[in-house]
Amino acid sequence: MLVLSRKKGQSVIIQDNIEITVLEIEGDVIKLGIAAPKELQILRKELLVSVQESNRDAAVQKVDIQTLSDQLKKIKKNL
Repeated sequence: MLVLSRKKGQSVIIQDNIEITVLEIEGDVIKLGIAAPKELQILRKELLVSVQESNRDAAVQKVDIQTLSDQLKKIKKNL
């Protein structure tokens, strides 16, 4: 991991087409501006993790529902 110190108004350039600028610093909160191509998706990490967890939970629920459905069909056949 590269660790840099930046002051308000200073930037970091990544691969010639992504610029991250420190816009504001208030206490322990830093506002960053990101200039990047529109086709590049930029997400906050906590949002990405939340979506991944929701998808994982939904996949587990889907399997459980399918298993339940299969079991009910077997019971119905035996009646």
